[in-house]
Amino acid sequence: MIIDNLENIDLYFGLGENIRSALLFLKQNQLIEMKDGRYEINGSTVYASVSRYKTKPIESGKWESHKRYIDIQFLIEGSEHIGYSNISKMKIIDNYNEDKDVQFLEGPGNFFTAQKNTFVILYPHDVHMPGIFLSQSQQNDVTKIVIKVKAD
Repeated sequence: MIIDNLENIDLYFGLGENIRSALLFLKQNQLIEMKDGRYEINGSTVYASVSRYKTKPIESGKWESHKRYIDIQFLIEGSEHIGYSNISKMKIIDNYNEDKDVQFLEGPGNFFTAQKNTFVILYPHDVHMPGIFLSQSQQNDVTKIVIKVKAD
């Protein structure tokens, strides 16, 4: 897992051509102006989804992981807690859904605060729980883009 700020995005261009194209998409587009929905970057190899939502309590969150895609999550507006753990520390609670490329897990994890202009690169072994609000009394509005990059 990698956590950093948009101003340092060039440091990660060497992680492969598909990740580079995803990061360039973040750097070169007016993301705040994008409407919710899917955006093709390189067909089904690299694509993005923009969404706007309210953060939720941890009790409503789910630990998830993916097998076919790397997630690059970028906060366009707002802030949230994102949970993370290594898949080796987790127990699978739902069978892998191949159509949605997701499996749900349970187990221990840690949380960090992602703010505007934060990006996170999550590999298939990086279990994550996004969209968690910062405090029990503070539900935030978030605008986020998640770019899916086919894992090699």
